[in-house]
Amino acid sequence: MTDNVSVEQLRLFIERIERLEEEKKGIADDIKDVYLEAKSQGFDPKTMKTIVRLRKMDKNARQEMEALLDTYKAALGLEV
Repeated sequence: MTDNVSVEQLRLFIERIERLEEEKKGIADDIKDVYLEAKSQGFDPKTMKTIVRLRKMDKNARQEMEALLDTYKAALGLEV
């Protein structure tokens, strides 16, 4: 990678990544603010994060995970 074109391409890629990382940080800060706002309104952020994670999952994967969780809870004598 000694030619100027390759060096310039590399620099441009790095700069794009850096900009995207900065945007990602801004979005993460915005999400954190929403959770704080929800908490101030009486909602539980931990539970909300769990719901967000579950909604991202494929329906079949979520059902399989919930069934396995129920099986483990039953095996340990927890309420199902």
